[in-house]
Amino acid sequence: MSDATQPQNRPFSRFEFMVAWRYLRARRQEAFISVIAALTLTGIAIGVATLIVVMSVMNGFRAELLDKILGLNGHFTAFPLEEQFEDFESVIPKIESVDGVEAVIAFAEGQALASGIGRSTGVAVRGINERDIQKMPLFAESAVLGGFNNWDESKGVAIGMRLAQNLGVSVGDSVTIITPEGTVTPFGTAPQIRTYPVDVVFELGMVEFDSYFVYMPLQLAQSYFKLFRDELKEGLEPLPLDATDEQIDESYERIYSVTGLEIFLDDPDSIHNMREPIQEAAGRPMILSDWQRRNETFFSALQVERVVMFVILSMIILVAVFNIISSLVMLVKEKNTDIAILRTMGATRASIMRIFCMTGTAIGFAGTFLGLIAGLILSSNAEAIRAWVSETIGITLFPPEVFFLSTLPSKTDPFEVAFVVSFALILSFAASLYPAWRAAQYDPVEALRYG
Repeated sequence: MSDATQPQNRPFSRFEFMVAWRYLRARRQEAFISVIAALTLTGIAIGVATLIVVMSVMNGFRAELLDKILGLNGHFTAFPLEEQFEDFESVIPKIESVDGVEAVIAFAEGQALASGIGRSTGVAVRGINERDIQKMPLFAESAVLGGFNNWDESKGVAIGMRLAQNLGVSVGDSVTIITPEGTVTPFGTAPQIRTYPVDVVFELGMVEFDSYFVYMPLQLAQSYFKLFRDELKEGLEPLPLDATDEQIDESYERIYSVTGLEIFLDDPDSIHNMREPIQEAAGRPMILSDWQRRNETFFSALQVERVVMFVILSMIILVAVFNIISSLVMLVKEKNTDIAILRTMGATRASIMRIFCMTGTAIGFAGTFLGLIAGLILSSNAEAIRAWVSETIGITLFPPEVFFLSTLPSKTDPFEVAFVVSFALILSFAASLYPAWRAAQYDPVEALRYG
């Protein structure tokens, strides 16, 4: 008794595997069908690899942006309701005592014009003390020239690498900071112009920070933006108008304020649960702006783009899968005589259907496997490949001015890879069903008569 007529104790018999493998091998008279099968396999491989690479790059892009943004800007930014925030030093330990709060940083910030060697550009000037810099490892480790040692005692500034290039300055050079909110005179408000040496050049890898921010010691920024008031010491009389500077310094106490507080949490996604405890711990009315609201439009656009790209690139796999149908239909037409002979030898319709299902699924499996390997290799070397292609063709791919980051990040998600592979395999199997069903419906008598 032949294998075809033996009882089937397994889902797929050795006989069915043998016939399916024979149909997959190329023969001279079946060259056209084999070419279509090879193109189908290649198309599935390209589709799977492209999906894995694009999704990995978009995941890396989002994760890198999130790390950079939240590495410098807090998960909450707290602003006072009144104009001056003078009690910030007493508020900081209260907020840091809340469970789930990692660090609280005070900052003084304002807009200004920075001038270097014959060049000028708008910047955001932010004051921060050395103790708080150590609470931000991303920023503390970003110095490429100079360093943040003795930062509070220095009278200089830290600027980003791209800003330094734009202004034509480096460590040791001077930068002039100009703000229109200067000294009030009888003729109006005179702009405030101060020159500071460049002590640190940092590079965070994000264009927005590397080309726009100027950092300086907190007290220096408070003095520059006039975030202070002079209060007469208790028990002293007001001084006459002709008092000397020494008398003023002895009689008045300078009280500084800040623009706001950056609050860092242990879990960035816990902002909804942390808002009320932070408000209560602060003990004063404050406006809390969270990172999701500040960047809602940006990250929503990234999510929409991610979904759209997945749908569009899935079409590559879908088109390749349709080629499985066409190649199997032609194979079934070519093998109608063989099918009739197998049926007369005792092969059941289910056996014939399984043979052609295995043939189509094998093409999809091989294409998916090759695409998986290629996708993982390409995604893990995305930046190296981008740099090589850019150098070879002389064109900058993914310019940082457009994509915010100076390198092309990639982060492969195992669940997404598993979904892509499963998606391709399921489509390949589904595409094999109709041709296999058609093959199983052949009448052996008619096939042998007209074959």
